[in-house]
Amino acid sequence: MKEFEQQLDISKKIAARVAERGGRAYYVGGFVRDRVLKSELRTPDIDIEVHGVEPEKLFQLLEDLGEPLAFGSSFGIYSLKGYSIDVALPRRERSVGGGHRDFEVDVDPFIGTEAAARRRDFTMNALMEDVLSGEIIDHFGGREDIRRGVIRHVDPESFPEDPLRVLRAAQFAARLGFSVAEETMDLMRTIDISGLSMERIEGEMKKALLESPKPSVFFEVLRGCGKLSPWFREIEETIGVPQDAIYHPEGDVWTHTMEVLDRGATLRHLAEEPYGFMMLCLTHDLGKIVATEMGADGRIHAYGHEDAGLPIADRQLDRVVSPKDIKKYVHNMLPLHMKPNMTAYAKSKVKVTNRMFDQAMVPGDLVLFAAADRPVFAGGDRFSGDMGFLMDRLEVYNEYMSRPHVMGHDLIMNGIEPGEDFTEILEYAHKLRLAGIPKEEALKQTLKYAEKIRGK
Repeated sequence: MKEFEQQLDISKKIAARVAERGGRAYYVGGFVRDRVLKSELRTPDIDIEVHGVEPEKLFQLLEDLGEPLAFGSSFGIYSLKGYSIDVALPRRERSVGGGHRDFEVDVDPFIGTEAAARRRDFTMNALMEDVLSGEIIDHFGGREDIRRGVIRHVDPESFPEDPLRVLRAAQFAARLGFSVAEETMDLMRTIDISGLSMERIEGEMKKALLESPKPSVFFEVLRGCGKLSPWFREIEETIGVPQDAIYHPEGDVWTHTMEVLDRGATLRHLAEEPYGFMMLCLTHDLGKIVATEMGADGRIHAYGHEDAGLPIADRQLDRVVSPKDIKKYVHNMLPLHMKPNMTAYAKSKVKVTNRMFDQAMVPGDLVLFAAADRPVFAGGDRFSGDMGFLMDRLEVYNEYMSRPHVMGHDLIMNGIEPGEDFTEILEYAHKLRLAGIPKEEALKQTLKYAEKIRGK
């Protein structure tokens, strides 16, 4: 809070200097939107737009207050070192290509507030607030749209020039719980988003997955305007894939995935790797696209979809996820995603659950996923209803892993020199560890095993 107050304080000092030179400074963008919303999703950064002051004079007055950084001076954008504030001049933009950054920019401090606000994407983001007086400038009905919970484009001519706005509309709808105006959806249907970069797509998707109470809205909006492809092609292919109504009365794989995604959102704060966890929720059943069939018993089955889904999930991840560790996380956890609820239902032995947790990159996240994925019988009863069982078994596994255990140096000290079979011997020792065998006894058994395979 102290840092935020410092941002506001320097903003007012900038505005006062601007006023001395005959100009006006306005808060703009998400900062104003969140203040009008009285939202806890408060934008951490502050954007200020300065009207009526030429670029050279603006830079000089910023020098009086600190160390200005002209990282975007060609676009009339400055910042002050040590502050999360962007100070910009009004500008006109003209699309010169199909990408998010393909714009020709003309800086003009005297175009007026309406022309400056017209280049914004949505009415709720076109609001301006005088830094000194607090007056809200609302040329396009942004406050009323916020009151009604509607995301509406500002200008039908300029809106389609930036294809990223399709994704922004979807993530704002998910984060804010707003609907997208039908006329805006109509515009979004006409926009080609294929030329966007993966980084831009991932940025909007990630906000929806990690900051929204209902991430499914992001994908539902894209579905509604026909823009799941090309970026979310594999997710789109789950639409209409049937499921056994006994275990999945909610409907097709798409519907189930969206429900798991939203349940996952209530648990992601507990996950060790929240982003990977949410991507697992999104991709876990992609294997059903190819594995689903009608069985001889007249019921729908998707045997082996856990493994069948790996290459499909990999294709989806390669298209929209950049961090390799997130891809590795999903690739590891996806084949295991059915096991927790199956072991809970069967009340499996400790050695079974220990082996399952040991395969998982993040065992605790696997249990959380089981909570998000638990199917519901048509009668309303949970598959197992016993998350306590999994948590207890996870505690057992963690306790086993905390015990002293046989390591490589123990083997070397007892005359087992490293060789081609050294890894195999260590794996045997690890199995004994998972079985809860005390280290002293496990070392004896491991040494006997080493002698056996080495023919001694």
